Amino acid sequence: MLLPSLRTLVSCGGRNAGRGFQQSNRTPHLRQWLAKRSQHSITAEAGANTAPATVPNAATNRILGRWLLGCSGLVVGAVVLGGVTRLTESGLSMVDWHLVREMKPPQTRAEWEAEFAKYRQFPEFKIMNHDMTLPEFKFIFYMEWGHRMWGRLVGLAYVLPTIYFWKKGYFNRSMKGRALGLCGFVFFQGLLGWYMVKSGLEEKPESYDVPRVSQYRLSAHLGSALLLYCASLWTGLTLMVEPHKLANTKRLNQLRRFAKGTVGLVFLTALSGAFVAGLDAGLVYNSFPLMGDRWIPDDLLAFSPTLKNFFENPTTVQFDHRVLAISSLTAITGLYMFSRRMMLPRRAKIAISCLTAMAYAQVALGISTLLLYVPTPLAATHQSGSVALLSLAIWVLAELRKVAK
Repeated sequence: MLLPSLRTLVSCGGRNAGRGFQQSNRTPHLRQWLAKRSQHSITAEAGANTAPATVPNAATNRILGRWLLGCSGLVVGAVVLGGVTRLTESGLSMVDWHLVREMKPPQTRAEWEAEFAKYRQFPEFKIMNHDMTLPEFKFIFYMEWGHRMWGRLVGLAYVLPTIYFWKKGYFNRSMKGRALGLCGFVFFQGLLGWYMVKSGLEEKPESYDVPRVSQYRLSAHLGSALLLYCASLWTGLTLMVEPHKLANTKRLNQLRRFAKGTVGLVFLTALSGAFVAGLDAGLVYNSFPLMGDRWIPDDLLAFSPTLKNFFENPTTVQFDHRVLAISSLTAITGLYMFSRRMMLPRRAKIAISCLTAMAYAQVALGISTLLLYVPTPLAATHQSGSVALLSLAIWVLAELRKVAK
């Protein structure tokens, strides 16, 4: 009797369950609720098992752009401070190079005396500064020390954020390569700076030769700093400034090529200024537009072989800088006039106008510096103006660049 009862109970339960299931299928709201509940559970489970990843986007690009623009500003500070250090003849005051140990300057009088004693062993003191006092030495020491510490600050500004952004996933493959290249260039720049200083500490073949750093190494040091600055500024601008959607017409492509050539000419003019500084060529002919009473001086090609004049003859070096400066001004004026005939975005027109105005101001600064026999404040302003001119030229390129496909 027990077995038939169990069969009856199971049969009734199955029929009741079947009727309940059929009723649930006839309820659309219940089916929708069950489907949403199931989908929500699957999504939650998948989210719990997947770690969030940061993908480069517009927000991260703006962060990277601000970082690189800040770094480029620090590089400008290093260039300006380096120029003032050279103009005050302070660059050879620190005769050693230590990455960490020299970060703390002398504190006591005994430490200052020891540092001064080391400086007295080198040609600059023996030939030029043999009557220098300790307070005067402190001034030139702090100038060079400040320049070196600023360089270390630049290095940290590149390296530490690079590590952080790399770990956060802000870099795409292209930016990883650029960031590593910029950091490597900073270290190279520091080593090149010491290599330059060493050239001024060496004994010259003639005992009466004025102690100065090699103009070749000085131009390499400045040129590498300008390259670092240009790369940082360009990358920062392209990350922050949206490109204009311009039709790729023949005239626009001509304008782009014209702008690129102008940037190259401005860079070359700034680099030639390093040779002028390294040879004190600004003190050779302090007249304009003539050099003395001639357009072309007699000693323009006095050295042999002829090629040597362009890098070691102060007269030729000043002449070259004049020619390059006038060529840059002419090119920028032509760029301005060519752009006025085209329909360009307002921002691009502003950039070209600012570049043109700065070019005329920079030429005026250069002529004034020459006529006044290179006073330190004016010469430092002229050097800073070259960086400002280069910055505006790069801004023009950023405004005219093509939209990436």
